[in-house]
Amino acid sequence: MLYYSTKNRDIKASLQEAVVYGLAPDRGLYMPEQIPQLPDTFFKEISGKNLQEIAAIVAYAFFGDDIDKDSLNQIVANSLNFEIPLKEIEKDIYVLELFHGPTFAFKDVGARFMARMLSFFVNERKQDDVKVLVATSGDTGSAVANGFLGVEGIQVFVLYPSGKVSEMQEAQFTTLGQNIVALEIDGTFDDCQALVKSAFMDEELNIQFNLTSANSINVARFLPQSFYYFYAFAQLAKIFDSAETVFSVPSGNLGNLTAGLFAKQMGLPVKRFIAANNLNDVFFEFLNTGEYKPRPSVQTIANAMDVGAPSNFERILDLYGGSHEKISREIKGFSYNDSQIENTISSLYKRSGYLLDPHSACAYRALTEGKEPGEKGIFLATAHPAKFKDSVERCIDSEIVIPEDLEKFTKKQKHSFSIQNNFNIFKKALINLT
Repeated sequence: MLYYSTKNRDIKASLQEAVVYGLAPDRGLYMPEQIPQLPDTFFKEISGKNLQEIAAIVAYAFFGDDIDKDSLNQIVANSLNFEIPLKEIEKDIYVLELFHGPTFAFKDVGARFMARMLSFFVNERKQDDVKVLVATSGDTGSAVANGFLGVEGIQVFVLYPSGKVSEMQEAQFTTLGQNIVALEIDGTFDDCQALVKSAFMDEELNIQFNLTSANSINVARFLPQSFYYFYAFAQLAKIFDSAETVFSVPSGNLGNLTAGLFAKQMGLPVKRFIAANNLNDVFFEFLNTGEYKPRPSVQTIANAMDVGAPSNFERILDLYGGSHEKISREIKGFSYNDSQIENTISSLYKRSGYLLDPHSACAYRALTEGKEPGEKGIFLATAHPAKFKDSVERCIDSEIVIPEDLEKFTKKQKHSFSIQNNFNIFKKALINLT
């Protein structure tokens, strides 16, 4: 299958090129020429399949023309060695807990999948010295760093905004060493993302290095996130023969939501989606007005969603032919400030004992406010609340237990390089640190 640029459909690439280069030459995002349709028999039998079995079928539909089945199955198996539980929180409201990977965040699956797919292509091409650039507002950096840790021939540079990620998130990508380099940028996530995109357009860097990105701008990062939606539906199908299903998704850079929209395009019987924003609600405003107005991001307690210019908006727009009417018919938006997020965490914990992280709190609240009668709602819990220990403990006025595998990161020494928000300084650092 070929992949075209969202900015120019005449610019096309193979899967290997799309994964290795990440961004199209014109700075557009790659989109598959066709979205494969899964057969009706798959959905009739889906409730009897586990996560790996479902993921293997979905992955083969997308990537089977470009990677042999045995290799692809191995990539899936190495990326998904855990189950993702679906729990009923309240009547007709379910949570899909996506934080059971090595960094306790939903991005673990996509990051590990991409690491293994990129390694497959690098080995196939006998190409080494690949440089992975990733901008993070929190969880992406930790997931990618841990997903690529120790992968031979690949060096990862994690760009993150100084003072704008949680201590736990920072520890997960600044304490690893080996092939992981942390760059602490004096700016916002959007500044980090702009530096990464500028690097891909820099002729000198591209001559000197094999550059790629591990943000959700890379097709190998965001497409595997569609596995979640199929698996959530499979678990719900064990309870109900048929149900009007709505997904509520914490939305920052829009990669996870885009993966859900792709799942529906592949045939997943989802009624609609809810996009939950924090105060960085550019997408919420677009849904309501039809106008897309990126702006500098502001810092919130749901920091992984602090995105003022979401990259995957281009893919959503492309997916629906640029039609605001079609997009807003499929997706309803909500936006919450820090006080509303904190109150949501506190009130649900008092009522049920279930503890939300700030991002999942946005999705839960949006679902309670946006779910219609007769619908079964699933909200995505995207990170373990212990990753935001101070914020969450303040909400519930008590201490929370940090899982042992998460706490181990805090016991290692931080090592990062502080860099001004300037492309020439970043470029020089990139050259000197390789």
